[in-house]
Amino acid sequence: MLPIEWTNEEARRSCIRGLGSMIESHGGKSIIASRDYRVVDGAWRPGLFIVIKFSTRQALLDWYDSEEYRLTRKLRLQNSRSDAMVVGGN
Repeated sequence: MLPIEWTNEEARRSCIRGLGSMIESHGGKSIIASRDYRVVDGAWRPGLFIVIKFSTRQALLDWYDSEEYRLTRKLRLQNSRSDAMVVGGN
């Protein structure tokens, strides 16, 4: 799960290019990528809310730590405000 607010549009475009196939190659699937949300408590205001589902926690960690995602992750971290978390469950 990743609430994100981009600070650099060019970096955002670079990050999302090829991201879907990269995620799918590790068994992941994008479930939600939306700006249409409602915060009912607190002051949480992400620009975009993303949920990606993986078959296992290990599959997610393998993707997150993969060489192919490393540069994209670095670019995302340098050009956005975001918090990423892993949530278990069905």
